[in-house]
Amino acid sequence: MPRLSRVALLLALLGPFLVLSGCSSGPSITKDFDRDFTVSGPVRLEISNASGDVQITGSADGKVHVHGTVRSAGLHFGDAQKAVNDAAAHPPVELRADTVRIGRDVARLHNVSVLYTIEVPRDTEVTASVASGSPTVSNVIGPVKLDTASGSIHVDKVQKSVQANTASGSIEISNIEDDVRATTASGNVTIANTRGDVRATTLSGKISIENPGGRVEASNASGSIDIKGAANDVKAQVASGRISVAGNPSANGYWDIQSASGNVEISVPSGSDFHLSASNSSGEISADIPVVIEEQGKHTLRAHVGDGGGRVEIHTVSGKIHFRGSK
Repeated sequence: MPRLSRVALLLALLGPFLVLSGCSSGPSITKDFDRDFTVSGPVRLEISNASGDVQITGSADGKVHVHGTVRSAGLHFGDAQKAVNDAAAHPPVELRADTVRIGRDVARLHNVSVLYTIEVPRDTEVTASVASGSPTVSNVIGPVKLDTASGSIHVDKVQKSVQANTASGSIEISNIEDDVRATTASGNVTIANTRGDVRATTLSGKISIENPGGRVEASNASGSIDIKGAANDVKAQVASGRISVAGNPSANGYWDIQSASGNVEISVPSGSDFHLSASNSSGEISADIPVVIEEQGKHTLRAHVGDGGGRVEIHTVSGKIHFRGSK
């Protein structure tokens, strides 16, 4: 599926939640509830929420604890109080075998938002869909899959793969021991310290990737891409914005860097070995590292650094290309 269509699909899937989470005026009333489950073995957590942040944290006590704060607005006082009381007395929380489901009867929570704070065993798989709110997940084995139409996503310390999608909001993911996929239509993407492959996409915002353990694929329509510590394949594409890649191409690595409008800067340590091919339609190509030129034109450069090995190919339509050394 094309990356741009994923955002449209996300909005379509969360459409009913967006209707339920519409803004309105009226008195605001809150009430808390708690639910506890004792579990054994791996757990699956499935949560749907029309409006409200969701915070999920792994612990070691073998229990699932759900704390919710129900808030109502947009109704007359009596109606608001009744809606809050009903939701707190009969929260949409259930345990079926090894699966905890939260928010299945979301239609019953019209004009009610719920803020969830959830503690789970570390060996938990998480799937969450939030229409309006920010999901946060930390210290679980996973895998983790998060979708939100409007809100930021935060994920930290997950052993298995992470997928994060938001239509409007930033994404921050760190300390993941597997693959990462992050997509946002409008917002920044920050990913750090992963062991698997990384794929990041935004239509408007910055992409920052640091210390990826595997391959990197980053795509940005309007904004910059910054990659640090790259040691495997890199594919970075920008329609309008700057690209900066720092790292060391591996012997069989391939860096494919393309920008329609924006400068490209490549930073490599001394002792690097790779073949270089750079071209642009308008802009300078320069290097302050030793290169052996094979072919050079006004807007093209073919060369190798060290003994060759990996491949670095760069193309910009309008922008400068610069190679520099790093420590």
